[in-house]
Amino acid sequence: MKRLLIIFAAGVPLAAAVCLPAAASAGTASAAAAPFTCSSISVNAPAGTSVESVTAVSREAGTVTVQPVPPFTEVVKIPDVPAYCDVTVTLTHPGVGDHAKVRVWLPETGWTGRFQAVGGSAFAAGDYGAGLAGAIKSGYAAATTDAGVGTYLDTSWALNSDGEVDTALLKNFADRSQHEMAVVGKQVVNEVYGRPVSYSYWNGCSTGGRQGYMEAQRHPGDFDGILATAPAINWDEFEVATLWPQVVMNEENTFPSPCEFNAFKEAAVKACDPLDGAPDGLIGDPATCAFDPRQLIGKSVECGGEQETITAADAAVVRKIWAGPRTPSGTKLWSGIPIGAGFDLAGTRIDADGKRVGAPFPVPAIWVSTFLKRQPSYDLSTITYAEFVKLFEQSQTEYDTIIGTDDPDLSAFRRSGGKLLTWHGQADQLIPAQGTVDYRRRVERAMGGAGKVDDFYRLFLAPGVDHCAGDTSTGPKPTDALGALTAWVEQGKAPQTLSAAIKDSSGKTVTRELCRYPYVSRYTGHGDPADAGSYSCVTARH
Repeated sequence: MKRLLIIFAAGVPLAAAVCLPAAASAGTASAAAAPFTCSSISVNAPAGTSVESVTAVSREAGTVTVQPVPPFTEVVKIPDVPAYCDVTVTLTHPGVGDHAKVRVWLPETGWTGRFQAVGGSAFAAGDYGAGLAGAIKSGYAAATTDAGVGTYLDTSWALNSDGEVDTALLKNFADRSQHEMAVVGKQVVNEVYGRPVSYSYWNGCSTGGRQGYMEAQRHPGDFDGILATAPAINWDEFEVATLWPQVVMNEENTFPSPCEFNAFKEAAVKACDPLDGAPDGLIGDPATCAFDPRQLIGKSVECGGEQETITAADAAVVRKIWAGPRTPSGTKLWSGIPIGAGFDLAGTRIDADGKRVGAPFPVPAIWVSTFLKRQPSYDLSTITYAEFVKLFEQSQTEYDTIIGTDDPDLSAFRRSGGKLLTWHGQADQLIPAQGTVDYRRRVERAMGGAGKVDDFYRLFLAPGVDHCAGDTSTGPKPTDALGALTAWVEQGKAPQTLSAAIKDSSGKTVTRELCRYPYVSRYTGHGDPADAGSYSCVTARH
């Protein structure tokens, strides 16, 4: 459970750590002179909605306490938050019976003229306070929405009384509510400050990243800049695809222990680390890593004080997991867990009989059991290879148009002047970065090639970084991606690289400049491997 919490926590935008670029102070003086009100706020209902209620409460400066939302159990405290106006607008879609809350926080002083919308994680559509607090600490007015659905793993809303998927609420979660949040949030800003937003930004990772892409695809005028990290795009495909490790283990009746899985990961990293020329403990470009897990057959692994021997069956399972979902005839359906990433999707547990069995990651498990099977208690261990293919195709057929978030036509977003910035960890154990790369390639094909796409959409890949820069990352993480986006939007400074850093096991800071796709980082052959200056960006060798 602790590992699960770390993964979900990583999906919360780290707005509190964001440093404003030098130009941020430009709007502060005029903002301070503008009238500020935190009462009698009126909101015009976005098209297709009715406003059920509007509340506004003045909050004092100090520490914001965020109560735990399941599966979290720890209280989160964000210190030094400025005094702010806390506005909640509840919307409903007539005839649907939903109640979607839009929450907007507006700092009393220090507003830079910027608006930031904060995305969600897993099946939660929005933020519970940590991201909002971080945003207003950095001078933004901030907003989020719950879309009228549940929390991270609560999808009790998904099926109606007839046992069918509630498509209206799914549409809220997919894209409708985040657009309405953007409309309402900007209205509230205008009411409270007496002047409109100067620049609007989206900030989200995982589900929040998917929401950002959906905004670019379907609501291109909502945001000037979109920071969409580790985006859960291709939702209808990858959510089924990430159940593949469980299907493999069940079908092969082989369940390697966590220690054995980790041995395969470490061996792959050791074998492919030298490919980028630097002894830095990272696979610079997983696509070039051809490590064969059969090399570990017969190796003894210590686990909990006991010795375990890796078998040919263990190696075969790992090969299938890395290769990714296939049809029984061998046709590739989706990418597998990246080589060098953790095996969280191949979770196991010990059952009542003392046997090791599969323990599916909750998000794909819920997607398949609830949204595809319409049976929340469905036994996923019964899924065969043939059944898996049918589920994959069913998900595409039923849900691509609702939540696929993979339309490569971003021409309207380009015409609006918007900028889309994405970074994705190449050791992402939950959402394979290859799906984001494939989407970027499809955009290039649809919109005139890489050069034209780079004018408004840039992708950066982070070696050794796991989902949403989680705590188990070994590679340098971006330090101010939002600052890079604001500089691009407001000053026209398109980012060539993203600055990244991490502390190694000895406490030393390791820095790197993440390369703009399709370039990759290569060691120059001299200098400290922990110093970004010892690397250059070169064309990938695939």
